[in-house]
Amino acid sequence: MKLFNKITAAASLVLILALGGCSDKLDELELNNDFAGGTDFTKTEDMKLSIIGVYAAFQSRGWEQPLLISVRGDDVNAGGLGDQQDFSETDLFNYNKDYWMYNSLWENVYADIITAHTAMEQISRYQEFANAAGIQEGDQYIAEAKVLRAMMLLQLSQVYGGVFIPQSSNTDEIKDLESVPSKDEVMQHISDQMDEAIPHLPNGRPNERTDLPGGATVATALAIKAMANQELGNYQAVADATGQIISSNSFSLFPDYYELFKTPGKLSNEVILSLQYSDFGQGEGDAERHLFQPYGPQNWTPAVAGAGSGWGFFEPSMKFIKFMLDRNETVRLETSVLFTDRGIAEIKADPNYSSLPSFVSNTTRDGDIINDYARALFASGKHYLPSNQLIPGRTEYGSNKNYNVIRYAEILLMYAEALKQGAAGSAISAEDAVTLVRERAGLGPLQNVTLEDVLDEKFAELSMEWGKRYFDMVRLGKTDELSYDGRTFTMNKAYLPYPQTQVDQFPILGGNSL
Repeated sequence: MKLFNKITAAASLVLILALGGCSDKLDELELNNDFAGGTDFTKTEDMKLSIIGVYAAFQSRGWEQPLLISVRGDDVNAGGLGDQQDFSETDLFNYNKDYWMYNSLWENVYADIITAHTAMEQISRYQEFANAAGIQEGDQYIAEAKVLRAMMLLQLSQVYGGVFIPQSSNTDEIKDLESVPSKDEVMQHISDQMDEAIPHLPNGRPNERTDLPGGATVATALAIKAMANQELGNYQAVADATGQIISSNSFSLFPDYYELFKTPGKLSNEVILSLQYSDFGQGEGDAERHLFQPYGPQNWTPAVAGAGSGWGFFEPSMKFIKFMLDRNETVRLETSVLFTDRGIAEIKADPNYSSLPSFVSNTTRDGDIINDYARALFASGKHYLPSNQLIPGRTEYGSNKNYNVIRYAEILLMYAEALKQGAAGSAISAEDAVTLVRERAGLGPLQNVTLEDVLDEKFAELSMEWGKRYFDMVRLGKTDELSYDGRTFTMNKAYLPYPQTQVDQFPILGGNSL
């Protein structure tokens, strides 16, 4: 089941073009308030199309965006020897403000944020002609748009620090700003926005929604509120928001960690927010998909002949692999890493790791063989879809795969961290929260859990996912962790520089020097 349900791919494309695809510059994003003058706002039954357009924009992530968000952590390396040298340099904390990826992340995410504002304004226009039920429906859709907008704004601020906070689709307002909102101001704004949204959102899990399957719920807003307050160091607010999700008893961990990131885990009871894609169960024709090739191995022998390989741009770090081996991790390590023979030999070259578990193999449990390739020793297993799970007729790497953004496991660990940071919580204990995550991974409980225990559990559970490890280390000032394998991290490298293209348009951004 997926978000767009019976809405056709063609209709979704029209909405993307109408709402967000008409420009690639921030100062050109304001759209005609009547969708080119053709919208009949008295047809209130069409209100739903506006929020579908926001979801379509939210899910239209370019391949480079999550990679750039994720690459600087000690859990992952940029694959080498490619044509994206500045991507590799970013992993080494050598930043080029002219690099196209920096501008793409900024420009395209802001385009989608403005799309959300435009949709909210359109929904308000529909509400002028709606009955009481229609007004309530519109309030829900506006709340959903706020949630998606907040998630995008949060990630931009994690990457760049202080960023603009659009208040409407009128981007001229940004040109009149005299200062760039600080990161703390952005995070507080996000938290406040989630407080506004929560009363209008449906309860329960995203996969329980029948109107927009997988759409935002109260839990999604609470999770984003918790993430924003975690960045602020407001741990009581983190404990309160995550504790409310836990106490709802709506969510549970998907029992099979390996399959969580594959087809069986799509829209599971663990998923709080995801990017949803589909081949519509057909081997040809319309499809909505993310480009997963950058994560995949350059060279493999798939169990299903003809399945395409990847680009090798995203490599789990040796530091992460050895950390996992030291913990006697099994399914989480197997799931997170695709091994090559060359990579296995490199691990064994360290006498401390000369003997490895049997699952450390260049052949996955689904029979795909990961051959040696030049760019990396390993590939990301969390972004891997076994070739035998491809819809017959589809050959693109990862086709039909969803992209998880927020999982219940992260909520449990955020809650546990908040308690160890001094917050009070009544949902469960920090020990119980950590134990739930560890038991799913086949590990035993911990007694008297410390903050370091929680952070280690986050490292094991959430690595390769949206830079969560990197942002944790920056937030906590644990710079030594990020200085590994010849890298030297200092806090003046915490944020990427504003893209020069944007500084040229908005000189107010010039104040952020590294």
